[in-house]
Amino acid sequence: MQTVIVTGATSGIGLETARLLAQHGMRIIGVGRTEAHCAQAKQSILSSVPDAPIHFYAADLMQRREVLRLGALLAHDLEGNSDGRLFALINNAGCARSWYRTTEDGYEQQFALNHLAGFLLTYTLLPFLLHAGGRVIMTGSQSHKGAKVYWQDVMLSRNYHPLRAYKQSKLCNLLFAQALNDRYAAHGIRAYVVDPGLVNTDIGTKEQGIVRFAWRFRKPFGVPPAIPAQTFDFLCRAQEHPPGLYYALCREKPYSSAVGKEQAERLFILSEQLCGITYGEVRA
Repeated sequence: MQTVIVTGATSGIGLETARLLAQHGMRIIGVGRTEAHCAQAKQSILSSVPDAPIHFYAADLMQRREVLRLGALLAHDLEGNSDGRLFALINNAGCARSWYRTTEDGYEQQFALNHLAGFLLTYTLLPFLLHAGGRVIMTGSQSHKGAKVYWQDVMLSRNYHPLRAYKQSKLCNLLFAQALNDRYAAHGIRAYVVDPGLVNTDIGTKEQGIVRFAWRFRKPFGVPPAIPAQTFDFLCRAQEHPPGLYYALCREKPYSSAVGKEQAERLFILSEQLCGITYGEVRA
């Protein structure tokens, strides 16, 4: 049985993706921010898929120490229950912020959760992905188009705007996926980004200020989260690795010209420095 890890799996896109993959016979490991939310999500999935092999872990992925703690728990789980293989890692956890706020490590929160958390978690689980020839999938956004990485101040501490920070973090999702493919595709791993489109979730209502105000008007026009969940399911269940990088509605889509090998590698190296890690080379 193939194991899939889904972060941000207690609501919205993550919950519906976990539910759909469980319906298709995969072993699901979900990640949520609190034990209570994890318990509710697990019960929701089991009500749809009785006896589904599903387990949840709680972790605040905005904090580096929590990602590392979770990574150790997941590694132990995969070694004991999945023959050391991870078929897919879905880095779905994300946030939107109205004001400049930092993590305990001093990193801007949207950059930390929307990009660095997935970058660091992928690092901790890389041996298991390599063992399975697995897939890494990020939840992206069309808002990456027209965005850029502010290399001199990636945390935007001197010129913060919530939408600018969000768009940069979504561009980073594609650059990370590109860098993973450049480094590890030859070793069997493939990375993807899913554009879910406008989805009726609570991501904007969790925040006060301009984000909440704007989301109140946009949310009713969004599709149910079960719709983008189908694209994650498609990328996970395709027998062969799909060839593209950026997908929406189960089809490959064009993405920003800012996504290229040089920019991707630059972000990868910077992210290693910010996380205090080195991915290293894969031995043949």
